[in-house]
Amino acid sequence: MHILLTRPLEDCSEMILKFQSLGHQVSHLPLLIVEKMDHEEINFYNYGGIIFTSANAIKSLDLDKIDKDIICFCVGYMTEKRARMVGFQNTIAAEGSVSNLKELILQNYEIKNKPLLYISGEIISLDLAQQLLNEGYKIKRIINYRVSHNQNFNENFIKELKINIPDIIYVYSQNSASSLLDFIKIHQMENKWMDTNLMCIGEKTSSILNEIKWKKIFLFNPGEEEFLLYKI
Repeated sequence: MHILLTRPLEDCSEMILKFQSLGHQVSHLPLLIVEKMDHEEINFYNYGGIIFTSANAIKSLDLDKIDKDIICFCVGYMTEKRARMVGFQNTIAAEGSVSNLKELILQNYEIKNKPLLYISGEIISLDLAQQLLNEGYKIKRIINYRVSHNQNFNENFIKELKINIPDIIYVYSQNSASSLLDFIKIHQMENKWMDTNLMCIGEKTSSILNEIKWKKIFLFNPGEEEFLLYKI
């Protein structure tokens, strides 16, 4: 099969090699550019736990002054994997949604404990900080990265993609879905995806791409990418 991956290269390089080892053709279309943002200096000792709703928040954080034994709440498997890679020892992961993450925090962190530190991007799908404040928690949100749509693609790559449309596309966020929709429209490819299976994280992500005619749309959690190949 021809598989199109849309995350930044550092986030999908292992998957590219894995799929290639299984005999699949893999194309790479990085839809988003992640840029670090300046923010106030953080005194990590003031906080009893850290919340991450994206692996990008971890990549964009200065980790030198953090006690890696602090409890670390992660929105999903991929975010937890990144947290573990950089040395966090005490991690708890939700099932990929901010709503599940909120419930996980309510179950595992006492209000009377130190405030929570929430590290996130500039754009969020749900205001987790406000929801936790409403529950009586003390919480500080720090924005340490922004995401923009990548519009710099190789013309030869685009020509080859039009000739050899992928059998599968993996899309990991609402931002990525919006960027993919723009890419499709800019390059006049709206009618080329009827034999392509679209794999999305969550209904909100897939709904952005509903105006394109796909063969099928599947919802998945990070870590299930290879499993999905056998459902088609």
